[in-house]
Amino acid sequence: MKIAILVPDNRDEFRRYADPAPHFGTAPTALLDGFRQFPRECEIHVVNCVQRPVAVPEKIGPNIFYHTEIVPKWGWLRGGYLGCIRSVRRQLQKIRPDIVHGQGTERFCAISAVFSGFPNVITIHGNMRLIAQLNGSGPFSYEWLAARLESFALPRSNGVVCITNYTREAVADLAKKTWVVPNAVDAGFFDVQPEPNPEQPPVVLCVGAVCARKNQNAFIRALDPLAAKYKFQAVFLGGAPKKNPYCREFFELVAARAWCRHLDFVGREELKSHLRKAALLALPSLEDNCPMVVLEAMAAGVPVVAAKVGGVPDLIEDGKNGLFCDPQNAASMKAAVEKFLTRPEFARALAAEAKTRARSRFDPPVVARRHLEIYREVLSAHL
Repeated sequence: MKIAILVPDNRDEFRRYADPAPHFGTAPTALLDGFRQFPRECEIHVVNCVQRPVAVPEKIGPNIFYHTEIVPKWGWLRGGYLGCIRSVRRQLQKIRPDIVHGQGTERFCAISAVFSGFPNVITIHGNMRLIAQLNGSGPFSYEWLAARLESFALPRSNGVVCITNYTREAVADLAKKTWVVPNAVDAGFFDVQPEPNPEQPPVVLCVGAVCARKNQNAFIRALDPLAAKYKFQAVFLGGAPKKNPYCREFFELVAARAWCRHLDFVGREELKSHLRKAALLALPSLEDNCPMVVLEAMAAGVPVVAAKVGGVPDLIEDGKNGLFCDPQNAASMKAAVEKFLTRPEFARALAAEAKTRARSRFDPPVVARRHLEIYREVLSAHL
């Protein structure tokens, strides 16, 4: 089976055009790693668009070919991605794939898959309509435009791969067909072994861009009573634009508390190092679909306290492989964190169960195999 995967090359998004090799989001990268395990069953062609020339390797795996199209600025979001659509379609006419898979509705991938001229499916990683609504995004802002393109693309695809039931419910009125398949996780996280330092306070790790949706400020305030009773360190990893009012408040809260630290955004290898030292991972978000850091913590055997929102209930069974909290209730967040801090054996038992479940659900070959089944289902309907 010949499969075209449309996925952004992050060298373009982060303006790192001189980097010698392409790099993608964590979930698409893990999925591609899964496809590498099936060279006899699939030939993968990764196709993407960039605004400036980049190094273009012919292959990035034994059965994975790589193609990049240079698209000028006018052909991107403000122009409805028309330039990307035309360039991708031109490349696909050369490849002649059996099926096209658009990875995400945030950029050009979904809309280009729909106009590819081939059977296609779309994966939603971030629900752009829900995010735009939650953030109150104004007309013609990035989120506002992306949400409208998402609404246009979904009913025109042959089906939508939903990484949680939360997404499936959100697209049920638009999609012709849906499947629920969780993200794959970088297999290296399964090799992470916790290395807590008994001579140092336990670390409560919180990972995510600092913003109102991720709810870090309320979480810090919720932990104030715990800080008066126990020694621990809350470590926050994630970008925080200093001009943003929410981030300014965050920096004030952190500066006023000796038990808080902010270390900005880190890469996956650095994250593995932080997970080794963490007593638990906390996710106090007000909205989330399938947060990769929860999957990564589960794979690494780190206990997880997470808000019972969005797609998180697809990942966690309360009291079995993690704990839930109410992100709008300070007492609930405090109680969940305190339970793990004061009951280490309980925390380790839940983390062990989480690791077992993660291996059976999020390992790259498992997720890739399920995608191959979906592709065959779509193609059989076109015979």
